[in-house]
Amino acid sequence: MITKGWGRLETPVTGARPRTDTARVMLLLPADPLRARRPDEHYADEAALARELGLAVALVDHDALQSGDAERAVERVPRGGGPALYRGWMLTSGQYGRFEDALHARSVSLVTGVEQFRAAHELPGWYPSLREVTPVTEWSTDDGRAGFDRARLALGAGPAVLRDWTKSMKHYWAEAAFIPDLTDTDAAWKIASRFRELRDDSFTGGYVLRRFEDLAPAEVRTWWIGGACVLAGPHPDSPTALPDTPLDPSVYACLIGALELPFVTVDFALRSDGVWRVMELGDGQVSDCPPALTPDLIHALAAPSP
Repeated sequence: MITKGWGRLETPVTGARPRTDTARVMLLLPADPLRARRPDEHYADEAALARELGLAVALVDHDALQSGDAERAVERVPRGGGPALYRGWMLTSGQYGRFEDALHARSVSLVTGVEQFRAAHELPGWYPSLREVTPVTEWSTDDGRAGFDRARLALGAGPAVLRDWTKSMKHYWAEAAFIPDLTDTDAAWKIASRFRELRDDSFTGGYVLRRFEDLAPAEVRTWWIGGACVLAGPHPDSPTALPDTPLDPSVYACLIGALELPFVTVDFALRSDGVWRVMELGDGQVSDCPPALTPDLIHALAAPSP
């Protein structure tokens, strides 16, 4: 049981699969955009602690990854460096696939393959396995109104929360996230259109409509390596807030372990009836970590399998 002393779990909560042995992986981190030999300031502590714990660290050019020049992005990664784990800024599945190919050409293999990354990063990849413990969801496969309306009708009447396959715009709650009534077709589409405008080139996949549930504002982020929950703590959006009700990750271990994903985060929120709900599953490589938990995360990544 995880309670108020949240952080690294000395005895990981194990799911259906064994942990991945990350003890000898090379950690790939974004370089500082202005000083390419140094890690990005946001990841400097992760780099320093990883080196202290004996992990090899290499820097990649995130701007080059985003622009599609993956070969240039990995120029500083040593050839033949063995298995690697990325910890950095958000990437699309397409960018990640090019990243994986460029590393493969240098005889470096990412612990998480592109299809595993897509399954964790995009909601349609993980929702079917976790539908029992997460809000009811429908989605479209493009940004057109016809697909949006099909998803809206499939979800039925009532309020819903809008997002795309990878991200919401919850900071624009009233204008681009919360739909009070799915049967108000024009009002619902107005919110979807505003969401599409705000997401711009970052829009991914299609519209996602999730049944609204009354949830506590503070979420819990849990970290899973090879099907084992190794770390739990506050969500980066509210790094000093935690619910008083304890979370027991073992309840969800078999469901999450059965996904067979090497390194993921799972975000939980407490519903008004006291039931924990999965709000998001994400690839751990591109999931932010509150600074206070950074040492716990790197220790967990460096720890050998039990």
